[in-house]
Amino acid sequence: MLAIPHNSNVSAGLMFAMTDSDGQAMTPEYARERVLREPLLEVTQFKGDSETHPFVSPTDEFADFESWDRFAGWSVAPHQDSMFAGEYARPALRNGLALAAQLGVNPFKFGMLGSTDSHTGIASGDEDNFWGKFSWHEPSATRALEPFVNIPDIPQKEWEMAAGGYAAVWATANTRAALFDAMARREVYATTGPRIIVRLFGGWNFEPADLARQDWVAHGYANGVPMGGELGPAQDGRAPSFIISALKDPRGANLDRVQVIKGWLDAGGETHERIYDVALSDGRSAADGRPVPVGNTVDLATATWQDSIGAATLQVVWRDPHFDAAQPAFWYVRVIEIPTPRWTAYDAVRFGTPMPAEVPMTLQERAYTSPVWYTP
Repeated sequence: MLAIPHNSNVSAGLMFAMTDSDGQAMTPEYARERVLREPLLEVTQFKGDSETHPFVSPTDEFADFESWDRFAGWSVAPHQDSMFAGEYARPALRNGLALAAQLGVNPFKFGMLGSTDSHTGIASGDEDNFWGKFSWHEPSATRALEPFVNIPDIPQKEWEMAAGGYAAVWATANTRAALFDAMARREVYATTGPRIIVRLFGGWNFEPADLARQDWVAHGYANGVPMGGELGPAQDGRAPSFIISALKDPRGANLDRVQVIKGWLDAGGETHERIYDVALSDGRSAADGRPVPVGNTVDLATATWQDSIGAATLQVVWRDPHFDAAQPAFWYVRVIEIPTPRWTAYDAVRFGTPMPAEVPMTLQERAYTSPVWYTP
């Protein structure tokens, strides 16, 4: 059996606390049991996105995505800034490297997938087909501005709900056994709604020419590890390289960019993170710093957009330019779409509902892969 924790963003810092569930120091035995039984994390869903937050990733321009950082209901105490590091996936992955150095086991070595948390039985996670979390918030002219639930300690409005996410699993067959095996080995990824197709392989000898091979997926398995895997020992002073392929949802929007998110532990025991824009649409470059934004074609009057910007597919073989073989590290891929209408924009058009200025009307949907880890 395995457990998939969800909604870490509303856990009041408890999901990824640096202690066990009794508040005691973690032991190697506890860490081994945790990583065995909790190999996955639901990183995105209706009640917010749990990849990262501006408080813990202040230099990440895409960090504030469907955030529910004001949430206090069902928590043990009012939210404090100190809780963020125990609530989001990226700081947890970083802290896992530090705990592994102390315990010899990484308790936060999890893959990432998405879900809806729908309580209606309607599984759609699409912005243009959002049926709400509960039956009393199915589509209507007023639902976006109604309270999420009628509990005084939960002040959120329904418009703060995300449209949900999906779990993607790279299984060898569409059977229960194969799906379970894939989840146990963390070969999974999350999307915030679109059916984006993402592949990630890490190894020591991948080269750009590998993507031209007809058998590049088989080559990736044979000569490296897929998402969720662990790189073997460093080879001959080489830095790891990664085969990355992202294809748009055939019925969705074009892709803006592909990013690699890296975390590592330095010799002093401090963790760090860095974001690399490794593939950009429309001929943009990140060589001189942050690339210019992809643009925005959304027409809010009709809740439509144009695929006149972005790319249908982005593929790259990328080698880490800052690799240090003495430092534990992880890498995962974040794929970001061009801007599209949010479900609130569709409601505004369908029902003629004027939305207050604070209601977001567009978003950039995304996918997150499970990481690849390296341990010296």
